[in-house]
Amino acid sequence: MSLVCTLGNLYVFAIIARTVLSWFPINPSSPVSQVARVVFSITEPVLGPVRRAMPKMGQFDFSPLVVLIGLQVFMGAVLGC
Repeated sequence: MSLVCTLGNLYVFAIIARTVLSWFPINPSSPVSQVARVVFSITEPVLGPVRRAMPKMGQFDFSPLVVLIGLQVFMGAVLGC
């Protein structure tokens, strides 16, 4: 159970990192672009379907918030983390 909680917390960190990275322009030749690419590839399989299922809210993407809340509820209620 502890491993699942740790992995869930790491995924929360990856979603937050992706959100923060989206605020800044990233040069494709910078070392940060490699980190951004890895974070994107880890989080997109979950964020993409949630984003497509949600109604459009202008320029704002609330899918990270929805996934974070859902993940926290799941980890707290089901796993007891």
